[in-house]
Amino acid sequence: MNDKGMTTAEYAIGTLAAAGLATVLLVMLGGDWVSELLRGLLQRALAVDT
Repeated sequence: MNDKGMTTAEYAIGTLAAAGLATVLLVMLGGDWVSELLRGLLQRALAVDT
C-alpha cells in the first residue's frame, strides 16, 4: 500500500481544524483583555529604567 500525501477526507478534516483554530485565535485577539495584555507587555519592554 503506497500512501503518499493526504486523502480527501484528511484534507477536509485538516481544513476544518485550521478554520476552527483561526476562529478561536480571531475571537481571542479581538477581546479587550488581549490588547491590554499586549500593550502592558510592550510598555514594560520599552520602558527605560533610570
